Amino acid sequence: MSLFWRIFALNAVVLGSATALLLWAPVTVSVPVVLTEAVILVVGLAVMLVANGALLRIGLAPLDRLTRLMTTVDLLRPGQRLPEGRRGETAELIRTFNAMLERLEHERASSSARVLLAQEAERRRIAQELHDEVGQSMTAILLALERAADEADEPLRGELRQVQEITRGSLDEVRRLARRLRPGVLEDLGLISALTSLTTEFSTHVGLRVVRRFDTGLPALDQPTELVLYRVAQEALTNAARHAEAGQAEVSLRRTAEAVVLAVVDDGRGTGVAREGAGIRGMRERALLIGATLDVTSQPQAGTQVRLTVPLVRKQP
Repeated sequence: MSLFWRIFALNAVVLGSATALLLWAPVTVSVPVVLTEAVILVVGLAVMLVANGALLRIGLAPLDRLTRLMTTVDLLRPGQRLPEGRRGETAELIRTFNAMLERLEHERASSSARVLLAQEAERRRIAQELHDEVGQSMTAILLALERAADEADEPLRGELRQVQEITRGSLDEVRRLARRLRPGVLEDLGLISALTSLTTEFSTHVGLRVVRRFDTGLPALDQPTELVLYRVAQEALTNAARHAEAGQAEVSLRRTAEAVVLAVVDDGRGTGVAREGAGIRGMRERALLIGATLDVTSQPQAGTQVRLTVPLVRKQP
């Protein structure tokens, strides 16, 4: 039944009931209207309006559910669907909307994959330039400063040594930036070694105490999955150190019966509701790239937990 005929039928039921009451109920209307008759007519009108409103609410309930879903749907949280009816215009509208969500989620996942791959390629290029161009130039400057310091007299020699130390610190920072842009240890030694190097770097240079808990016997993962796990852990630790003002974080990687689960938990100041900033949304986009699920929970004064669940058997976007 179409929406038009459904609403027509509901109104027909209400008007037919009212007509039947007027025909067979012992009620008459005088001229002028008596008070009791006016009260009966007003009560009857109120009953008709209430019945009509209730029936219309039932008939249009699927549209209300569709409207609520349309205002809350998030393509970074796939799988939100409405139950489809058997037939009718409303059921067809819901089926069309669900199909549109399916198409949009697929297109969003595909476009995110292209963007993230391009981003990683750009990171790799910048890291290579930092290592080859800037790193070599600063190394040459260090050697020149060392020769100049050896040949100079005091107090110029002391000043040159200070400049040499500053340059050496800058070179170390450039190399650290290059490693963060392109985790070469991930490609060379694998995920566990890369996560160990990452947590050590945060403990050494950021001052965030990081506890590692990695299961043994983890399954072999493909390179895109390992990269997503690494980037999510990197972003979660960065948020913990930069925004949550955490003093300690725990990074765990374990295997369940059907998935590999990465969890990053910090003791910083939670917000009660995890704010969907650029960092969290970036992690969600990375999770979609490999068909994983990202859950972020934050409690006031209890820290934040970032949990990435990667199914071992999954459908690629």
